[in-house]
Amino acid sequence: LSIPFEIVAKTGIIATIKGKNPGKTVLLRADMDALEVYEKNDVSYKSQKDGLMHACGHDGHIAMLLGAAHVLNDVKNDFSGEVKLLFQPAEETAQGAKAVIEESKITNSIDAAFAIHLWQGVPVGKISLESGARMAAADLFSIKVKGKSGHGSMPHETIDAVVVASAIVMNLQHLVSRNTNPLDTLVVTVGKLVAGTRHNIIAGEALLEGTIRSFSDEVWKKVPEQLERVVKNTAAAYDASVEINLTRATPPLVNNQDISNILKNSAVKLYGEEVVTKYEKTPGGEDFAYFTQVVPGALAFVGIRNDAKGINSPHHSETFNMDEEALEMGANLYAQFAID
Repeated sequence: LSIPFEIVAKTGIIATIKGKNPGKTVLLRADMDALEVYEKNDVSYKSQKDGLMHACGHDGHIAMLLGAAHVLNDVKNDFSGEVKLLFQPAEETAQGAKAVIEESKITNSIDAAFAIHLWQGVPVGKISLESGARMAAADLFSIKVKGKSGHGSMPHETIDAVVVASAIVMNLQHLVSRNTNPLDTLVVTVGKLVAGTRHNIIAGEALLEGTIRSFSDEVWKKVPEQLERVVKNTAAAYDASVEINLTRATPPLVNNQDISNILKNSAVKLYGEEVVTKYEKTPGGEDFAYFTQVVPGALAFVGIRNDAKGINSPHHSETFNMDEEALEMGANLYAQFAID
């Protein structure tokens, strides 16, 4: 295609298509990474790497952005401005977008950003383009509880880390039921609790690991202080101590109203009003949110489910697949949005 490009964040690519005249700069983003999943699909395009597969649609994202690159490169003398094509690594670890932004400073030079996620929850032939919160902030935490071990017959000489950890699990739900507006969303999940060595030994240490998800910036920004307050005060009540590690994986992904309107007009221009569908926001995380935090942007869900063809396995499963008719639709939407 002879489109100039640069390498960013080790394995990422930013390509630039310049229009005929100066104008606004639009970023189109596709994530690229695969997953540690053993593919069970019996198809010609099955993964060639045992234990690794594209189980979230990212290969489709790459294909769509390459298709858009062909279209935009062919008509570059017919539009003004620039189009940045970002092939982004490491979305699944929530580190890729942040690394691209920090290294390239690309958000200083773009006026809008757009990404597509091929989505199993939306039927093929439909596109969800709503404004507002679309995907949740995702925080990861680990809590190490330090008590005092001892024999089960001498509890008064111990500080039971299991009891402390259990109290922390229960008290964290207080953040949901009493510290958060019931009209907002906050989900606190403790998915792992490890403690103890024997049935008759009171554990001196325990490890908790979990996630916290929310849809609003206001709720998300309060999480670090709230988590620390509940955990440390609970531990103190039992004369135990704690070590807390909180990783802010992604902020909430909120679609800009103006960008969503442009996207809707682009989709209707291509495929008519009937292509637009409504789809509820999802509590999954998406690191494209790092772009929408600082520039007007939006993410669209392009449908890939086709029950008639048996294409309906969930994302990240070993039988995930997509109806490839969605790829042309996504490529055209990328290109039309950039032009509009």
